[in-house]
Amino acid sequence: MTSTDAPPVVPPAPAPAPPVLAEVVRSGFTEGHHRGSLVLLAADGSVERAIGDPAAPVFPRSSSKPMQAAAILRAGLDLSGERLALAAASHSGEPFHIDLARKMLAEHGLSPADLQTPPDLPLDPVEAEAYLASGNVRERITMNCSGKHAAMLAVCVRNGWDTATYLAPDHPLQQLVGQFVAEAAGEPVAAVGTDGCGAPLMAIGLTGLARAFRSLVLAEPGSAGRRVADAMRAHPEYVAGTRRPDTWLMREVPGTLSKMGAEAVQAVALADGRALAFKVDDGSARALGPVLARALELLGVDAPVVARIGRSPLLGGAAEVGEIRATF
Repeated sequence: MTSTDAPPVVPPAPAPAPPVLAEVVRSGFTEGHHRGSLVLLAADGSVERAIGDPAAPVFPRSSSKPMQAAAILRAGLDLSGERLALAAASHSGEPFHIDLARKMLAEHGLSPADLQTPPDLPLDPVEAEAYLASGNVRERITMNCSGKHAAMLAVCVRNGWDTATYLAPDHPLQQLVGQFVAEAAGEPVAAVGTDGCGAPLMAIGLTGLARAFRSLVLAEPGSAGRRVADAMRAHPEYVAGTRRPDTWLMREVPGTLSKMGAEAVQAVALADGRALAFKVDDGSARALGPVLARALELLGVDAPVVARIGRSPLLGGAAEVGEIRATF
């Protein structure tokens, strides 16, 4: 090599693959893996177990909704009970969800036309089939985030803020959301994106997400965060639906706060401050149940609902021939 030759370019080493959280076993043969990261917090808030890189920022997706609802309360909207639970919901699109979302809009002089959610079918497959069989089409009010958006619009009306731009990242409401997320997580927001419903989305680490849920259940009674946690735990069917694991868990393990998010994100806090958060790297929702159930077992939750949540059978024809199971 002469003095004018450039040194050889050495490509960076590829990043290590995230560890396996769940495996897909069919007929005794492992045909696939779901990788990701997970963190468990002890009751005092210390990290009890970490798998993968739970400090790396992720978009919590709908696991952010309790923080968004708390920011809405801080902005001055007086919500409680089922209405507050629906403001923090990824609802199934059951009739009682849609009816309450309509009422929340009408109570503030709004209508479904004011929503900026994308038109969608009910999230729950059973509800979606019944909805289509009745001759209905995709609507904004049917989208699973319509309760959150109804509350966002309502607080804008209450404060005289522009409702046409309520999803803009620089809107006063969204600025308050970002502040609350950072405060609850105990870390700065790493990035801002756009969620599937169109709302701004703040990236934090999984450890920060678990801390945020822990902070909600341990917050002072009457504070914005505690009011959200209490409403969700008292009315879990409005947070999810009658056939959803978040509902089952909050209903059957008293004091538990649970919220899933798209792209296979899950956060849970128990009444005493133990908490967990994880993300399945490939975004596959089918791994959520087995991973969540195992994480709950490791936190010491002993309840029949854990096995119910964790059951994820694989079928061959009409017969059960395998399962998706946690590997940690």
